Amino acid sequence: MSTVMETSARVESPRRTTPAAAGFSHTLRAEWIKLWSVRSTSWTLLALMVLGVGLTALVCATSADWLASVEADESPTSFVTWGMMIAQLTAVVLGVLVVSSEYSSAMIRTTVAATPRRGRVLVAKAVVVTATLFVAGIVTAVLGYFAGNAYLDAAGVGVPLDADGVLRALVGNGLYLAVLGLFSVALAVLIRHTAGAISVGLALIFVLGNLVIVIPGTIGDWLEKLMPGNAGSAISTVQAFNPDLLGPWTGFGVFVAETLVLLGLAWVAFVRRDV
Repeated sequence: MSTVMETSARVESPRRTTPAAAGFSHTLRAEWIKLWSVRSTSWTLLALMVLGVGLTALVCATSADWLASVEADESPTSFVTWGMMIAQLTAVVLGVLVVSSEYSSAMIRTTVAATPRRGRVLVAKAVVVTATLFVAGIVTAVLGYFAGNAYLDAAGVGVPLDADGVLRALVGNGLYLAVLGLFSVALAVLIRHTAGAISVGLALIFVLGNLVIVIPGTIGDWLEKLMPGNAGSAISTVQAFNPDLLGPWTGFGVFVAETLVLLGLAWVAFVRRDV
């Protein structure tokens, strides 16, 4: 009798199943939720919009009469995306915070525990940052163009949308900010400290690119061209203020290569070291 009851219990007991491992889509969705569940993302993108649109409109408004005069020594095309030169700092901040905020809160331990394949986490973070900044960069550049060009049109020096390089620059702002965000993600993985990573990123993009010009000769000339901010930003302007920089697509290609090298170092560090 007892044998019959034991057999019946084994038959009626629920079957244990092993849950399926989370795929990349789950990791991507988790990183997307984390990105948009913190206030810093909304505030950073708002700052991008205010700086990109507001400064472009302001500079065009204050420079329109001068650009229309015979004393002008700059082209109006250099001004229709002017605000994006300052707004790009928000891409550095967003890219760093996506990684460093998890280190400061120790959330990174939970993340790698849930997704032991750390490379998948890094790729997911890279995808959500680049996608967000690509769209935000284009939208901000387009709004800034229309806001600023209205003042240039009123002064008789407007820049048509179909003018050479305009569409390339508007889309180029999305491309540049996307790769700049990826560059900053890599820095944050390597440094693991918010203030430190932002400081290094801003120094590389804004400061060192202007300081290397003091190095004499050919070395200084090439360092100026190859610095990440100088190389990458050429694609985001219709006509650069500095004519000695690399061409838009050549410079962007150099910046992408530099970012991939930095990301490779970040990958190795993230996969091999303790969190």
